[in-house]
Amino acid sequence: MKIGIKTKGVHHVALRSTDLERSKSFYAETLGFEIETEGESDMEFTCGQVTLDIFDPSSIGQPFAPSPAGLALRVPDVAAARAELESKGVEFQGEIVDTGVCHMTFFKDPDGNALMLHRRYAPREST
Repeated sequence: MKIGIKTKGVHHVALRSTDLERSKSFYAETLGFEIETEGESDMEFTCGQVTLDIFDPSSIGQPFAPSPAGLALRVPDVAAARAELESKGVEFQGEIVDTGVCHMTFFKDPDGNALMLHRRYAPREST
């Protein structure tokens, strides 16, 4: 018997920061995300249908560690979005990857949190 919880979606994704002002500049100005809320130890940004929460982990007694997992940002054109971010000084790790179903390219925020520009252009084949 499968037992699970009923969810209505993802409320937010959290990333840690050592410098909220620097993060605010990166996410609001460089990436162009709208600020939803701003507090002393965290801020929230609109990121499509999900809220992105950037917080200072020391405010809850936790050490800082960047997220290596990668937050994939859906964009209409990976190459165009990458070029725009490169013009703003964002450095990418490697070239754009074409998997046969999507394009993706990797970069990090100023705290070292892994980010990715992503665009699926073909459906996955079922196996």
